[in-house]
Formats: sequence, structure tokens, C-alpha cells
Amino acid sequence: MSYWPWWAGAIGLALVTVNYTLTTDKSFGVSSAWDRVLHWRAERRIEQMEAEFTDERALVDALSAATAEHFGTLPEAPAHDPAHDVAPPAAESAPIANRRSVPVAAQAALLISVFVGGWVAAVTSGRFKLRGDMGEGFRQIVTADRPTMFAVLFVGGILVGFGTRLAGGCSSGHGLSGCGRLQPVSIVATAVFFGTAVLVSFLLWKVI
Repeated sequence: MSYWPWWAGAIGLALVTVNYTLTTDKSFGVSSAWDRVLHWRAERRIEQMEAEFTDERALVDALSAATAEHFGTLPEAPAHDPAHDVAPPAAESAPIANRRSVPVAAQAALLISVFVGGWVAAVTSGRFKLRGDMGEGFRQIVTADRPTMFAVLFVGGILVGFGTRLAGGCSSGHGLSGCGRLQPVSIVATAVFFGTAVLVSFLLWKVI
């Protein structure tokens, strides 16, 4: 089989990670992209609501009006005391536009790019083939019985999805983007799931 050189994949992943961070100022992840695209109607409603408010003052006024409509009156504002003025934290003082989520269209483009990139890599290397299993190596580890294999893949996919949501990200969100941004939670999460993968692989090949 003909594979692309390892450095080509490394450069490609680095370019995607750096470009996404520079253009969105956020970490990216395939699992979170799937979640938002699957719930695109709700995400679109949120985007439309956010588009109505271009600054912090407009948002505060809208929230105040909604509060007054619901409760019938607004609470009295406390007397202003300059001595108690404290500068808000940087995260709170950032413009609303910088705190908004990446558009759903961008998340959909990310997912499509993953499929297109995999297809291009398989075709150019001469390894593209439609198949209903994961190869001979997988059959030797799991089972040659196709119904059982599909059941194992289905349950495994559910567990992977549950784990990524529980951990707040997957190998792309934590391993590539989060670790590249030196986020402590991503470093810990990556160490845990890669360490677990090594342990399970060892058990499959050496023990079982």
C-alpha cells in the first residue's frame, strides 16, 4: 500500500489548527461540530438572536425590557459610588462578537472537509475502496461474524460519542486544538484518553 509521508499529515494538521485558531479565536473539535450541525435549527435561532445585539448596551437594554415585561417592574438601581468601581475582568469586558460561537455553516464546512480530505487521500494513494468492515486486522481482533461485528461497532460508536461529550471534546478538540493552546483541561484529557488507548491495546494484543 502507498501512504502519504508522515510529515505531510503533520503539516496539514498544523495548518488546519493554526488557521482555525487565528480566524475564530476558538478551539475546534469534530465531536462538537457534529453536535451543533445535528441541532442546526436551534443553533440558527441562537445566531439570529445574537445578531440582533451588536453591543453590550443593546443586550442589557433588551434583558431589562424582558425582565420588566415578565415581572411588571424593574428593580431600582443602587446608588452609584465611584469608590466601588472595579474594572471588569478581561473575559467579561470582551466584545460580544468575540464571545459568540463559530457559525454553524463553518462547523458544517469543517465536517465536509474531513470527508473530502479523507476521500482525496484515499484516491490519490490508490487505496479507495467501499467496504463494510475495518479490515482484516480488526476482524482478527474482534470476530469474523459480520452481525456481531456491526453490533460491536455500533455499541463502540455510542460509547465514543458519550465519552467525548462527557470529556467536553475529542482527540481533535483536546489533543490538537486544546493542547496547542496550552489549555490545562485539554492536556489532562488527552493524557487520560491516550493512556487508556495504550492500555487497552496492550490488553488486546498481549493478554486477550
